Amino acid sequence: MHCFMELTKKPKLKEGFTTGTCATAAATASAKFVVEGIIPETITLTTPADKILVIDIIDCKDGYCGVIKDSGDDPDATNGMLIKAKTEVYSTNGEITFTAGEGVGIATLPGLKVPVGAPAINPVPKEMITQSVRKIIGDKGANITISVPNGEETAKKTFNPRLGVTGGISILGTTGIVKPMDEQSIFDSLTLELNTHASINRKIIAITFANTGEISLRKAFGIEKRVVIQTGNYIGYILDEAVRLKIPNALICGHPGKLLKVAAGTFNTHNRTGDGRKEALCTHCALAGIDKETIQALYNSSTTEVAMEIIKEKNLSFIWSNIANIIAKRCMDRAFNDINIEVAFIDNNGEILGQSTKADKFAEELRNEK
Repeated sequence: MHCFMELTKKPKLKEGFTTGTCATAAATASAKFVVEGIIPETITLTTPADKILVIDIIDCKDGYCGVIKDSGDDPDATNGMLIKAKTEVYSTNGEITFTAGEGVGIATLPGLKVPVGAPAINPVPKEMITQSVRKIIGDKGANITISVPNGEETAKKTFNPRLGVTGGISILGTTGIVKPMDEQSIFDSLTLELNTHASINRKIIAITFANTGEISLRKAFGIEKRVVIQTGNYIGYILDEAVRLKIPNALICGHPGKLLKVAAGTFNTHNRTGDGRKEALCTHCALAGIDKETIQALYNSSTTEVAMEIIKEKNLSFIWSNIANIIAKRCMDRAFNDINIEVAFIDNNGEILGQSTKADKFAEELRNEK
């Protein structure tokens, strides 16, 4: 008699869509109402991630159209919220402008992706909205007001107050899609990818955090080959697995917004898990003898980008190499020195801000990998 264990496959987590996608659908529906006189029941959109979505539209009266935010299986403060938009079309040709209605924040500090005084509608959603509405109104000028009832209250559960965004939530999204976090699936995928390198006895890999980081890394060091691993938030897991799989060398590259967390000993860089960026930066500036006034300004910075500007203006760029060496040591300590690590700070334009002692040598080895 044979006994079989029934294996149940873990269901795939449901994806959702961003506030930027909601605002795009709502603004497009409102534009259709202005031009055609009828509010559509649905709007079909192609997101920047090339996914086609059919989104239900709510008639919110007075020219406003709305969409209910669906975050899928991802925990999100904005899930279930109503995102409304009203498109006012002018009789003459011109640009499309944006207004923050009820519950949409305003940027009050520099260093964000929108200028001070502007509605907190990030560049990708703004471009999504503009392209979609242009298909309806052609070259006519227009103003689009985005509103989120209860957005000001919800924003208190986000990082907006810390970033200097007041009065409501931000309209966000770079792909249009919300991908739920399933840590075990992420770990499995990372291990599989590392295995592809270990199986060919690769001696060195490059590690970065996400797609923007990989693009910047490749530009900075001229690396073209398939030697780059994206860790997401899980740099500690990647290091542990690299050691287990006996990959002996790694070059870690990233924006200060991520790498400074590692300098503080944070090996899961998700914003709900750990931080320490300001503390790490200020500590190493103090150890380097930088004046108290500058350290206070760095500590009071609303974003890492603002801190980067201060360091640049004060001609203190040497600090990035100092900290890169510290991060390399921290990572090697975690790995019990079973892996050699070099580190480089890179901005989003692919400029090297600073690097540890042998980072250039590691980059050359990566360029020469088969």
